[in-house]
Amino acid sequence: QVQLVESGGGLVQAGGSLRLSCAASGTIVSIRAMGWYRQAPGKQRELVATIGSTGSTNYADSVKGRFSISRDNAKNTVTLQMNSLTPEDTAAYYCYAESGRRTSIYYDPVWGQGTQVTVSS
Repeated sequence: QVQLVESGGGLVQAGGSLRLSCAASGTIVSIRAMGWYRQAPGKQRELVATIGSTGSTNYADSVKGRFSISRDNAKNTVTLQMNSLTPEDTAAYYCYAESGRRTSIYYDPVWGQGTQVTVSS
């Protein structure tokens, strides 16, 4: 079974930057897409950014131009570089990955436990 562990969250001033990292471990057969989601107090969990196995990316409109997602397939990690942070970015950030099976074409969703990002004004 694949597990995801996030790191890099914390408290930062508005306008500052923060880098989140997520490492996959366990029985890794293959990993297709990876990404980051976030959930602010009183709001639904929303997509922040995703990246495919070959590097294609997708961003939420609210973070375009400020956030950048990248991955290292050899290390089974995904990173989210966050710049020009605002208080509206305050949320719990969750790592996501699509985990492949040994003898199947199907992929299973895997989630990390989350890391808190707080942006002060």
